[in-house]
Amino acid sequence: MTPDTDSLIAAACAAADVAGAVIRPFFRAGVVTDQKADRSPVTIADRTAEQAMRAVLTERFPGHGVLGEEFGLDRPEAPLRWVLDPIDGTRAFITGRPTFGTLIALFQDDRPILGIIDQPVTGERWIGAEERRTVFRGPYGGTAGCRSCPVLSDAELSCTSPEMLGGDLPRWERLRRAVRRNYWGGDCYAHGLLALGQIDIIAESDMKVWDWGPLVPVIEGAGGSVTDWQGQALRPGGDGRVLSVGDKTLLPAILRELN
Repeated sequence: MTPDTDSLIAAACAAADVAGAVIRPFFRAGVVTDQKADRSPVTIADRTAEQAMRAVLTERFPGHGVLGEEFGLDRPEAPLRWVLDPIDGTRAFITGRPTFGTLIALFQDDRPILGIIDQPVTGERWIGAEERRTVFRGPYGGTAGCRSCPVLSDAELSCTSPEMLGGDLPRWERLRRAVRRNYWGGDCYAHGLLALGQIDIIAESDMKVWDWGPLVPVIEGAGGSVTDWQGQALRPGGDGRVLSVGDKTLLPAILRELN
């Protein structure tokens, strides 16, 4: 039996709370950075925060699976699986930029049914759940809800870095030339801003399931969409191309530029 949505949200928020308590003392504290096999950075904050989240979620739901970026998969047979990224945007974290975030998703049948984007330094949190309106809280203003932007030439485009695009850069550049402006940086925080109506399009590549899973319920609950670059629903094991769109009427025009 699937627990009720409120209990699942409470557990996810408790996991985000404990991750934030771990992460904040390391922010701008000269933390030592290691390099993983894929050459991406990792810190004690990433590892300790994930362990803390795993402990909270396993205590509350011992039958659920847990997949984390740093420590892999526990209980792979479980029909419900938590997916964790303790610090999405480790490069931002280690350089003192508050544009990283903690990501938490709950998957059922390869579909994310709950997602949280949490910024532990600024105190901002987005909570999305299937068939519910996204909830946002934070001290700097903003209301959950994607904005209307039916014309591509009026759109604000964002992407974390050109390096992540690899061979997709020429396709992305076609889209960039069709919009009003583009911005670099932001990691998951940019997707939170899209859910607040500040950004219209985010097109990124090389995204893992823990990078995109939590974004789907948050952005869809704010009225937007998250798909691959063909406009299809994202699934674990996909090609890593992720397209977040605030105004869904833009999607056909975006897909024409990307494809």
